[in-house]
Amino acid sequence: MNSPAHAPVIRLQDVSRTYDDGPPALNDVSLTVRPGESVAVLGPSGSGKSTLLNLIAGLDRPDTGTVTVDGVRVDRLGEAGAARYRRAKVGMVFQFFHLLDDLSVADNIALPARLAGTARGEAHRRAAQLMESLGIDRHARAHPTRLSGGERQRVAVARALMNRPALLLADEPTGALDTAAGEDVQALLRELNADGQTLVVVTHDVALARACTRRTLHLVDGRVASDTTTATAAGAVR
Repeated sequence: MNSPAHAPVIRLQDVSRTYDDGPPALNDVSLTVRPGESVAVLGPSGSGKSTLLNLIAGLDRPDTGTVTVDGVRVDRLGEAGAARYRRAKVGMVFQFFHLLDDLSVADNIALPARLAGTARGEAHRRAAQLMESLGIDRHARAHPTRLSGGERQRVAVARALMNRPALLLADEPTGALDTAAGEDVQALLRELNADGQTLVVVTHDVALARACTRRTLHLVDGRVASDTTTATAAGAVR
């Protein structure tokens, strides 16, 4: 069940996660993200960024505390439930795209809908709409290996949006791109957020955070060191 329109998309309450005998990867973290917010999670290696992303995505469970995304108690889900949750609620974009090279662009984009049980024709109609809106419709029959890095990331974003997720998670989305392609992806993320897409970007890149988000969360040693908000993302069109 979806949350009411005014309810947070993400709510973490007193979340901690420790691996083996090491220090906590996350230590008593609470976080609320409202619908339509754009949030960057910054921090050095080992600060807890990846752990936070994995908990929100249902790829891991906290030792203590609760994780709720769009009305779903993610920390309570088993493996099968977590897979269904990711298909329905979360779109994920990664640094290295993770596209399937033996499938066409259109089939890569349609895949999440097909896995969710959507009929092939309906899935490909939705994929066609996304390709047109993201400017990659001319590549529909191409395979990912024929595309530039920026084009492949646009395909990955389209795939992430396929099932109309409540939340888009981007993990270092420009890390494998040259400067021009990275700026193109930054602009795309700003546009998606301007259209109402809730966005969380996990990165070590301060410039990326400033370019495409309005709120910045700094993690240090598994704790929230600061949480700041600006009026608009740098370079955003108003």
